[in-house]
Amino acid sequence: MQELGAVVDRVRASVESVIEGKPEAVRIALTVLLAEGHLLLEDVPGVGKTMLAKALAKSLDCTVRRIQFTPDLLPSDVTGTNIFDQHQRDFEFRPGAIFAQIVVGDEINRASPKTQSALLESMEERQVTIDGTSYELPSPFMVVATQNPVEMEGTYPLPEAQRDRFMARISIGYPSPDAELAMLDVHGGANPLDDLAPVAHAHDILKLIELVRTVHVADPVRRYAVDLVGATRTSPELRLGASPRATLHLVRAARAAAALDGRDYVTPDDIQALAVPVLAHRLMPTAETQLSRRTSEQIVLDLVARLPLPRPQGPAVRRG
Repeated sequence: MQELGAVVDRVRASVESVIEGKPEAVRIALTVLLAEGHLLLEDVPGVGKTMLAKALAKSLDCTVRRIQFTPDLLPSDVTGTNIFDQHQRDFEFRPGAIFAQIVVGDEINRASPKTQSALLESMEERQVTIDGTSYELPSPFMVVATQNPVEMEGTYPLPEAQRDRFMARISIGYPSPDAELAMLDVHGGANPLDDLAPVAHAHDILKLIELVRTVHVADPVRRYAVDLVGATRTSPELRLGASPRATLHLVRAARAAAALDGRDYVTPDDIQALAVPVLAHRLMPTAETQLSRRTSEQIVLDLVARLPLPRPQGPAVRRG
């Protein structure tokens, strides 16, 4: 775990040198990376969504591609296409922008639903199929997508299947006055991203991912995660609860969070801390719930508060 801590500290410091006053957002981004997931950043324009995604990408010595999603973007622009080579008298595959280790998808909900769906297979299967031929994506592979709130003009809400592919969703939020003052110093001159250099290599990330997979999850903690996700399916405030994929994502993210804290076991606190970012974006409140202005985040917090914690049974379940 010491090796993990040293690498993560370098990456965290690099990203936080650009993103002022948002340590929790940076932590969630690192958690999702080490848990082999994908991250959705949702907030109003101008709060640093794309900056966070780019800072994470530049801090890692990985191949990086940026996709600016627009209404006229085609699915083949994302996945690639076969081009006929007149000299070879054969079709040649031209990889799309998805063929990178870190893919930054900017304003994903400004693209058409057809183009959004082009990400589905790649995010889950880590491969792309064109004309019946499958092409493996590089490893590690992470999509960091940004989107504006659906109430904003010119946006296409992500379908349920696509939202479910993202391990976590977070909102950056407005900075505090002190952080905004510090931002003027950092961003007042040249682009701070220009000064960022890679502080970790792809092979470092792969080793850390393997280490995270070894983090122990005791049976009572597994049951707690299953019960929490199950509670979303029976809540009268929701017309769509979280899927079994959400349970897998919650436990995988909890493993990564435990490793970031220097532990080789998951506690119920890890599950609780990740419940909102991992579950809320997958839920669909009923019409009555929406009229009462109750959010998915509030519902998840209420479920966490009501669900009994597992009884301590040794260090693997001990709280905190």
